Amino acid sequence: MYFEQTVARPVSISGVGLHHGVPVTIKIRPAPAGTGVVFIRTDLQNFSLPASWQHVARVSYATSLMRQGVLISTTEHLLSVLYSSGIDNCWIDIDNLEVPILDGSGAPFVELLRDAGVVQQKRRRRYLRVRKPVTHVHGDKRITLLPADTFSLHCDIFFPHPLVGHQTMEMELTPENYAAEIAPARTFGFEHELDAMRDMGLIRGASLENAVCFTPDKVLNQGGLRFPDEPCRHKILDLIGDLALIGRPLLGRVIAERAGHAMHAALVSRIMQDPSLYEVFTLEAPAFAGAAMAV
Repeated sequence: MYFEQTVARPVSISGVGLHHGVPVTIKIRPAPAGTGVVFIRTDLQNFSLPASWQHVARVSYATSLMRQGVLISTTEHLLSVLYSSGIDNCWIDIDNLEVPILDGSGAPFVELLRDAGVVQQKRRRRYLRVRKPVTHVHGDKRITLLPADTFSLHCDIFFPHPLVGHQTMEMELTPENYAAEIAPARTFGFEHELDAMRDMGLIRGASLENAVCFTPDKVLNQGGLRFPDEPCRHKILDLIGDLALIGRPLLGRVIAERAGHAMHAALVSRIMQDPSLYEVFTLEAPAFAGAAMAV
């Protein structure tokens, strides 16, 4: 993809936040080339908060952004879909402090962007390519980014549950395989953890309509899992959303072993704070011929 893209028209969707349980509406709007992805808190005098690694605030059970004390929580699903759909620039109006969870997956956001359409802009896309391997390790968790000319991911997870256990998946990311293979995978949790999470003030908006719940020996959700390895696929969804905070399309091979939001954020921060680890460049392309589609 040689040039930046934005949505063709505004689209909106409403729901509740997974952790805060608040009602919320978002509207995704076209933005000029070079804008990036920027949240606008319409309930707070249109306060703007760029989706950037520099504003990561909390990374326990979700990725939250904060600037000047203003919070936007659970950003990873929406950012994952925007990144994987090739949207470089947009404004996201949001009227509360948490992105809606919807059905717990990225699929509703994929459909929303299909309704919005995509337009090519005049500015060339600026890619970030890692120059040498970068690894972050914490205990038995590890995440590595290797030099490559495409963007691919390898995810390895383990949970001591008969329906999860050890799962692994590898893919080279395209909008098509993301929409089919990753976006439908829902967030998940385990029944024995629910009370502790509620005591921490989390999952106030959780239900079987927006999350997969594992009991000791089964799945509570009617219809069961969407994929046998749905947890691993959802971890890839989260990983892409957190890597999107780099703010540029990434060229590299990511290997995530039992990693989560905190590990993802640590890797991104380490890379972005050391310019010797990466290069930013544009791809060679014929002269731009779609000026009529530019915003």
